Amino acid sequence: MIDLQEYGFPAELMPPEGQAAPARVTAVFKERFQLITPEGERYARLKTKEYFYEGGQDFPTTGDYVLAQPAPGDWLLLRTLPRKSFFSRLDSWHGTEQAVAANMDLVFVVQSLNENFNLKRLERYLTLAFTSRAQPVVLLTKADLPGDHGAMLAAAQETAGKAPVLAVSSKTGQGMEGLEPYLRPGVTAAFLGSSGVGKSSLINRMAGEEVMAVSGIRESDSMGRHTTTHRQLLRLESGVLVIDTPGMRELGMWDAAQGLSEAFPDVESLLGQCRFSDCQHEKEPGCAIRAALERGELSPQRWKSWKQLQGESSRGPRRKQGQPSKSLAKQRRQESKYRQRH
Repeated sequence: MIDLQEYGFPAELMPPEGQAAPARVTAVFKERFQLITPEGERYARLKTKEYFYEGGQDFPTTGDYVLAQPAPGDWLLLRTLPRKSFFSRLDSWHGTEQAVAANMDLVFVVQSLNENFNLKRLERYLTLAFTSRAQPVVLLTKADLPGDHGAMLAAAQETAGKAPVLAVSSKTGQGMEGLEPYLRPGVTAAFLGSSGVGKSSLINRMAGEEVMAVSGIRESDSMGRHTTTHRQLLRLESGVLVIDTPGMRELGMWDAAQGLSEAFPDVESLLGQCRFSDCQHEKEPGCAIRAALERGELSPQRWKSWKQLQGESSRGPRRKQGQPSKSLAKQRRQESKYRQRH
């Protein structure tokens, strides 16, 4: 028998003995779910989609705690249990919320100290990491590359605010001791970063063995292939649980108001201080934002980033209420034309 508490399953969510068994989702393959159960690894399917829709259930994602009904073949997944944290993004094609991972204690936001380093991308990842309700930690990989990385480290720390920033190398082990306070048995850490930043290599270094496939990167732009093709939860020999995610070229906002507040405290502290409550921060007199920009207390780049992310975030819930994205509207037009021709 497997002790699910070693897989992070909270004791208070353990069900009484009966037909339903506790489990944790370790991977999602379209409509099939890989679970770790007291009986070991099993696969499951939803009891029915309607059961989840009508019951207002959250559709399971990697890291979720669930109840499942044992069966000779695939088990039946009955219920998603309450989440302590949840990471999602906007699916720009369908205009809907896409679940990424659940029940993380930490979110390691990963960038590398090469051409991949991008402060605007870091702001985006941090906003969603704060929104998840897990603790963000910024990891700057490839610290073994030649050159002085001091300027990039300082810029990353200024952008990250209260989130710690660590420079590490999975190749040489440089800086890896800084991760030790975070990597305790039973802790679940999700790794987020674009393709080629070294997430898989970093996890292999933490594991002390090759548990993740690793691919090279293009020398021209330091970008890599998507080594990880699906989200998966792994338990390392140390007892640490890691969720690796595919490199994401697009990471759209979905209702990230809380994350914006924590990722942009310099902007948020000024909101509400304008003379007029409906200030658009453009030409109105007494605008606290414009005054801070003129005094050099607020970076124009930070203000531009906040406006972009806030705009994306506010559009997400409206789409949920029935407003399709441009991509979805285009898809519907194409489908309509196809039906007319056929």
